[in-house]
Amino acid sequence: MEGNLNALTTIFTEFYYWVTIVMMFLIHVGFCMYEVGVSRRRNHLKTLMKNAMAIPLVTITFYFFGWWIYFGFPNGPGIAGGLVTAPFAEPWNPLMGTHLSGVNPGETGVTPTDAALWHRLNGVFWGAFLLFSITTASIISGSIIERARSGAFWIVAVLIGSVLWILDASWGWHPQGWMVKLWGYHDAYASGVVHAIAGGAALAFLIVLGPRIGKFKPDGTPRDIPPHNVWLVTIGLFLIFTGFWGFYAACNIPLISPATIAGQITGETWTATNIYLAPTTLSAITFNFLMSLSGGMLAGYIVSKGDPFWTFSMGLCGIISASAGNDLYHPIQAMLIGAIVPSICYKLHYFVERRFKIDDAVGAVAVHGYGGFLGVVVAGFMLWGQPSSPYEGFAHINPLGNFAGAVLMFVLGFVPTFVVCKILN
Repeated sequence: MEGNLNALTTIFTEFYYWVTIVMMFLIHVGFCMYEVGVSRRRNHLKTLMKNAMAIPLVTITFYFFGWWIYFGFPNGPGIAGGLVTAPFAEPWNPLMGTHLSGVNPGETGVTPTDAALWHRLNGVFWGAFLLFSITTASIISGSIIERARSGAFWIVAVLIGSVLWILDASWGWHPQGWMVKLWGYHDAYASGVVHAIAGGAALAFLIVLGPRIGKFKPDGTPRDIPPHNVWLVTIGLFLIFTGFWGFYAACNIPLISPATIAGQITGETWTATNIYLAPTTLSAITFNFLMSLSGGMLAGYIVSKGDPFWTFSMGLCGIISASAGNDLYHPIQAMLIGAIVPSICYKLHYFVERRFKIDDAVGAVAVHGYGGFLGVVVAGFMLWGQPSSPYEGFAHINPLGNFAGAVLMFVLGFVPTFVVCKILN
């Protein structure tokens, strides 16, 4: 009976992640429609192909080294804490492929029990993290439309999608990550790990790239360049909202028993944990996802005076800003955070545009960068004192740990991207 239940759990988990991968692909359909809708007609084809071709490039590079980075660098601080062996994530390992007849545990470098588990789950785990990687790269694509060479963007896409974001995920989005253990860092649904680092990279790219032709008047006053097709933008953003359901589900680990989680949780079998193996439920995140989305859309409608582009973009910003703590927030907290933070980000977007002449075509730095950064900082205050992990000896969630983590994420996206873009320029 126990063996049958374990097999059923494995099959369910495999199918669960497989479905999240399919759902997350809608994010990239949405990004393509969104970017094409924002760009002017003469740039449609290039905008589409620039974004779409990042998918195969990040996929191949993530297979060869990105997945291994996640398991290889959880110790710290930084990379000074030593490298962790992760044989099942090496591209030549039998567990990184299809072996319908099973695998010989002696060839995998892991125990027979782990080999049996990773044989069934390695591909779907890898696929879910790959879609996070492609999302991170695609965020940058929209901000730089109509200016950058496709080849230059693809180099940055590989850098951010297969190296930088997965390195910071190893540090702060891993059950044993040093940021979680030492700082009490908490970022359940990747406000910082995906969005802040992508926003930092987008800002660096934009500083080097400069504005679009015609964006600023001779006296430096910015001109408004509205989306070419508001319908494409709207449908694209709603597809991104839909794909984010898969994004959220993929950040959870389903069907976890108390004994699995370091023996720290007793008396109940949880249906899911967050990425840190702390208990949560799909019911809880459903409340908070919809409330943060609604708070963002209402705030966006008010501050933008009904502009459809910013109304829907602020809905996305609302989700992002509450994502760091949406496993633990009350729905009203999620709604308020989802309304207040996007309002600040909207104001910051236009302040930076006027003051520093930064031409962010889709507001990616504001929506993802500022929204993700502030979301992580807010979570540090709102969840102050909550355990960051079920493991004993880990620091509790605190404002300083989350602020330091948010700064690290943004800087990790900004500095390497700025250097690479300067070289490419």
